[in-house]
Parts: sequence; C-alpha cells; structure tokens
Amino acid sequence: MKLLSTRTRAQLWKLQDAVRQAAQERDKVLRVLMSARDALAPEARHELWLEFSCVDQEYRYAVDCLAQFVERHGSATGDGESESDNGVT
Repeated sequence: MKLLSTRTRAQLWKLQDAVRQAAQERDKVLRVLMSARDALAPEARHELWLEFSCVDQEYRYAVDCLAQFVERHGSATGDGESESDNGVT
C-alpha cells in the first residue's frame, strides 16, 4: 500500500465528508418522504419525490467521485497487486 501525500489525504477527507453530508441529506429527505407519504396530496408527494431524486443524484455523484479517487490513488502498491492480493481488506 502506498502512502498518500498530505494534499492527497486532504482531498480524500474532503470527498469522504461530501459523501457523509450527501448521505445525511438523502436520509433526511427519505425519512420525511416515507413518514408523510400517505398524508400528502399527490402533488406534494410528487414534489417530495422530485426533491429526493435530486438529493439522491447528489449522493450518487459524491460516491462516484470518491470511487474515482480511490481508483486513482487507492491501495495500488505500484507493482500491480490488487487490494485482495496484498492482504488488505
């Protein structure tokens, strides 16, 4: 496993934080949607689904950015070993 530079670690932490924040927002909107879905008028329910859809896309984007970062900087050892080959789990 290679060590990350201070700058690269800062980028990783920023991406991880973005995923955490997006997940919290996504969970919040989903909880509201699920708890109020039967009490809402169809138009309001549709608007809430649209809001969830947007928040879900933001979450998926944050996860994708983190995954791309890991692919670029991940657990590569420089000798072609994959994560499963070098004993890291």
